[in-house]
Parts: sequence; C-alpha cells; structure tokens
Amino acid sequence: MASLDHIRALLGEPRFGWSDPAPWHRLEGDLGIVFPDDFREFCDAYGPVRINNQVYTAHPGVANGNLGRLIRSDLDAWAHAPEDMVTRPVGTGPGELFPWGSAASGETMFFRVPMDASEAWSVFVHESDEGEFLEYAMSFGDWMLAYVRGEDVGVCSRDFAPDGPFFQRVG
Repeated sequence: MASLDHIRALLGEPRFGWSDPAPWHRLEGDLGIVFPDDFREFCDAYGPVRINNQVYTAHPGVANGNLGRLIRSDLDAWAHAPEDMVTRPVGTGPGELFPWGSAASGETMFFRVPMDASEAWSVFVHESDEGEFLEYAMSFGDWMLAYVRGEDVGVCSRDFAPDGPFFQRVG
C-alpha cells in the first residue's frame, strides 16, 4: 500500500497539517461511514487541494472546501441524475459508492463502501465522456500515487501536469 510519504515525494511537501479528528468524527457519524485511514491522512496533510490543476479533494474541518458539503451536494445530484447515468448504487450504505472528489475534466471519484469490515475499500471513477463507472481495486493511497505518477486511473494527469505533479491549496 502506498504511503503518504510516497505521494509527498512526488507531489511536494503539504502545508495544511490538520490534527483535530473532531470534524472527521462528526462527518462520519452524520454519514454512517468511517473514511479510509489513508484518505483522512492525505486530507489532513494537504487540506482542500487541487492536484495538477485537475483533481479536487476537500476537508471536513474548513468552511471553504468542506468535504461534508461536497459529499452531500454530490449525493443529492446523483440522486436526481438520469437513471441511465446511475449504473451503480450511490449512497453511503454497504456496497454503495459515495463521492470524495472531482476533476476539472468532468470525472467524479468515489469510494465503494465495504460490505463488511473484512472487505477493502476500492476507488471508482465516473468517466464523464463514456458515462461509466471504472473500478480500481486499490486503496486511496495507491490510487492517488498512481494518479500523481501519471498512470491511467480514470483521470489522466499528463495534459494537466506536463512539468510534473503539483498541488494548489483551495479555499
């Protein structure tokens, strides 16, 4: 499993440095889920951030770039999306997909909630051009590391980061 150190080596030193777990606990209680540890670690390190001027992630502890607001807004949008677009169950229940990020190129990134504690999380990307959900049976850290390396994980960074990976704080 990729660690934050692997991502940091390519992306650069984070400057957010959040350490209070209370906003995570509130959001997890509200949604009835527990976020993957590596996702929380990344968001706590980098905060609301745009990576390669393309992939956007948020954080539950800030007003601008609030993860809870993003997830609720996206869940509402998916609940009202045309039926033929929603080919996977979207929500926060076991086996459902819930959004955690978006891309300037139109993709939405999701986690699939494990059916039980023994099952691993996986990342899904809704590819907007094709209208399909692509599964990446890997942790968030592995997915993010692959993305930062420029590998094909549903969101391609090569055109957005021709000089190498970078991030910008949002909010």
